[in-house]
Amino acid sequence: MADTLRRLFLYRVPGIRDRYERKRRENPGMGRVSAALYLLWLNAQYHLLLRRSLARPALIPPYEETAQPAGGSESALSRRESPEALAERLAAFDAVSFDVFDTLLLRPFSDPADLFYLVGMSLQYPDFRRIRIAAEQQAREEQFRRRGTREVTLEEIWAQVEAQTGIPREAGLQTEWEWERRCCCANPYMRRVFDRLLRRGKPLFALSDMYLGGARVRELLENAGFSGFADVLVSGDCGCSKSDGGLYRRLKERARGSLAHVGDNEQADGAQAKRHGLHPFLYPNVQRRGEPFRPHDMSAVTGSVYRGIVNARLHGGEAVYSREYEYGFACGGLFAAGYCRFIHAFAQARGIKKILFLSRDGALLRQVYCRMYPQEAGATAYAYWSRLAAVKLTAGCYRQEYFRRFLYHKANQGFSLRRILEGMELSGLLHPLCRAVGAGPEQELTHKNVENVKSYLTDAWDAVLETYRPQREAGRDYYRRLLSGCRSAAAVDIGWAGSGAVMLDCAVNRLWGLGCPVTGILAGTNAARSPEPDAAVPFLLNGKLVSYLFSEGENRDLWKLHDPAQGHNLYWELLLGAPEGSFRGFYPGKDGEPALRFGAPPAEPGRIREIHRGALDFVERLLAAEGRLGFALPISGRDAYAPMIPLESGKSRRDMAALEGLLDDAHIG
Repeated sequence: MADTLRRLFLYRVPGIRDRYERKRRENPGMGRVSAALYLLWLNAQYHLLLRRSLARPALIPPYEETAQPAGGSESALSRRESPEALAERLAAFDAVSFDVFDTLLLRPFSDPADLFYLVGMSLQYPDFRRIRIAAEQQAREEQFRRRGTREVTLEEIWAQVEAQTGIPREAGLQTEWEWERRCCCANPYMRRVFDRLLRRGKPLFALSDMYLGGARVRELLENAGFSGFADVLVSGDCGCSKSDGGLYRRLKERARGSLAHVGDNEQADGAQAKRHGLHPFLYPNVQRRGEPFRPHDMSAVTGSVYRGIVNARLHGGEAVYSREYEYGFACGGLFAAGYCRFIHAFAQARGIKKILFLSRDGALLRQVYCRMYPQEAGATAYAYWSRLAAVKLTAGCYRQEYFRRFLYHKANQGFSLRRILEGMELSGLLHPLCRAVGAGPEQELTHKNVENVKSYLTDAWDAVLETYRPQREAGRDYYRRLLSGCRSAAAVDIGWAGSGAVMLDCAVNRLWGLGCPVTGILAGTNAARSPEPDAAVPFLLNGKLVSYLFSEGENRDLWKLHDPAQGHNLYWELLLGAPEGSFRGFYPGKDGEPALRFGAPPAEPGRIREIHRGALDFVERLLAAEGRLGFALPISGRDAYAPMIPLESGKSRRDMAALEGLLDDAHIG
């Protein structure tokens, strides 16, 4: 009979099955009656109300398009009065009570139940999160049947867990409690409010609808710096809650006069507080405020911690941040931390002795790397190198790349022959070239004459290479000093073709004979939609290049999604690029020292520094969270890319356009 009903109501329509199973996954504590009613409701919509869209499978979309704040910064949506101003308003009351979790205390997760993943990890028990949620629901239902209240203690919950899993109650309970102690930390906004009220001698109370019990909650508060409460009232101890008004009645037995209450829940901390004679001050839940803007297509724990950190920062109310800062914080920090972990692991595995963070994209990455691995800072260097310098110095080895960058990429782009040769630093060949190709210096380089220009330069190749000889020698002196005593190195770059690292290896070993093989570490390779999608394949094949975010062999969905023509390369470069002019090359200097030349600096370096400040602040908060957790989170390339996916959709094009102007010319030379 049961199988017949399942076939009839659950399996017959794929879309109904998908929605029902997703509902059960998202609500593991849902009882059988509630689940059956939901299933009947889906069937009624399909069969009676003719909602045929339910026939389609409810597949998870391959790429998220989360909402983006309309104009301005996201943090402006949670603009609040300063903590000091709020404290002054609260000080007008005779006593103040605070909600605890998501108000005074924050966990580093977007969903507090994600802590149960860590409990399951410690207990080595599969599917523990779902089991723990269901056990709590069952404990509440049993308590309601026996005593007419749904308030339970941690001990009562673990009695259910023990019965279902066989995990000894005391051992499991202590494991969960230890993770709560590790994870809970002070909300910095509320800490300032609390400290100010405490200095004023105001009677303060903590109220919590929670199963941990008053002693444990007080310990969590004191560990976070919230010492001095007159009393801590917890639903698990009292058998009543804020939600049913009972805790407010208990509070009024202990506190006299006018009372204010601060909390995040509109019903429990707002309506119920007001109903019982308290003046409510709502502090909107930072996770709920930020949730619509965060990606969810990420691994469970890393994604939850990422969202928890970003939501707390942007919606905590401490400040309103610039769009640039938020871009760095929400997109750059996780990427930089994950990429640096990838770099570190690769260097350790390969025995790399020197890590060269290539200019300009390596500036922020080196800062992050040295913050994460301070003991290895001496094995790193910020190395000046660029496409322009590389193409000139290695022209004798990579002639086709030289012409591709200097000629083919600029054909039909409005560049005159004069500008082309000035960019190549071959002005002395301009007039002979013009005579040879029958064109004037101001004639545009086009697809019609580019082959003639190339032919002339090929015939004059010895003169071309001789022009760059002083630069090659200056570059040799610079890198000889940088790589002194080093027999293996890695060159870190954003990407994309990998030619920067490949050409540096060529210069270091084939041209200068320094005997130091250089491996290229890229954030990402040329993507499937690039003009040359397979340019790096030979070097990926032999291990001279490796990639973090994507390549033809890793995260192929991102490799196919990433589109340089839509500005996607620029979005990533914006996160890392140093606020300095592009590196032009090495030249002979005074006293035999190599001289480094640069292009004009970006017009708005302050905005670039804001992006970097946001990324660095995220890294600091990530490391602090990991310090409490006691382990480093794995940050896959797929996770690091996830926050950028919504910004790469067409819906965010206008928002990103305001940032694109921070970059200088995409062409070399």
